[in-house]
Amino acid sequence: MPRDRICVTFGEIMLRLKSPETERLLQSPHLEASFGGGEANVAVSLAQFGLPVEFVSALPPNPIGYACAAALRGFGVGTEFIKFRGERVGIYFLEAGANHRPSSVIYDRKGSAFRECRPGDFDWNAVFDQARWFHVTGITPALSGTMADLCIEAIHAARKQGVTVSCDLNYRAKLWKYGKQAPEVMREIARLADVIIANEEDCQKALGIAADIDVSSGMLDLERFSSLTSKVMEDFPALQAIAITLRESHGANANGWSACLRTRIDFFRSPQYEIDDIVDRVGSGDAFAAGLIYGILTYGEYLRALQFATAASCLKHSIRGDFNRVSVLEVTQLMNGEASGRVQR
Repeated sequence: MPRDRICVTFGEIMLRLKSPETERLLQSPHLEASFGGGEANVAVSLAQFGLPVEFVSALPPNPIGYACAAALRGFGVGTEFIKFRGERVGIYFLEAGANHRPSSVIYDRKGSAFRECRPGDFDWNAVFDQARWFHVTGITPALSGTMADLCIEAIHAARKQGVTVSCDLNYRAKLWKYGKQAPEVMREIARLADVIIANEEDCQKALGIAADIDVSSGMLDLERFSSLTSKVMEDFPALQAIAITLRESHGANANGWSACLRTRIDFFRSPQYEIDDIVDRVGSGDAFAAGLIYGILTYGEYLRALQFATAASCLKHSIRGDFNRVSVLEVTQLMNGEASGRVQR
């Protein structure tokens, strides 16, 4: 019998090369190496929360590919369905922002082992055996038309086996370069999803849903987000819920952080956290997605799940690297108001 795969995520994991602290790229001859990628980040968080999870991807059969898989296994993520093929790992370079200088990402992922995958390469019946939840993002279908087809193939297979499907829209302007506009692909995926996770830009750029929202001021109007989520639910009648992260950007190091969620019946808002000394915000949206999935599966109700997701992603801002290295206990402590940062003895 295969091990119980409650959750499955599918996407590309990359080598992350970051300049030290808040230096510009190559300001000094050093880069910090680790691994990361949206769907892998969600898998790691879910494993940290104690849920069985499999990450489906492809990596080259070389020391970097093997090290990447070992890193995932070290967090408890299943790697049974990672295909070892091709010649290289995708890379992304990260320059962390500070004060009014934003963070910046440069991708180097053409010709990676994952991008060489094609529809039919994965045995989805085996992947989804005993699975309850499947998570994808808008990053994979942004890579190429073939990757979009593969992602949609996976979602159809999940739905055929009765698996709940979530999609973090994750609009990436630097990736949509192969001829199709994001809404041409992402609206099809949204029609197949049970839960959508997004920010205001994702809804506009990935789904083509207009919203009178300006986040440049740093202040957010909740009524406009209520209207935006209503439009999404109207456009996609099979959708059960949409969650939107709300970031009030006061600078690269200081954000207000909260989220809202709409179901067919209710509209919820989470508590807001003021984050005044961000260590690393990359992966915070993935931490939110994982928290929401865990919350829905564990609590069985959306408000508590939203509160858990927001607290989990708040804590991610204090962790270096893509992965959110926090436990359920740490998240629930923050949910319960233990936010002083005092030493735990």
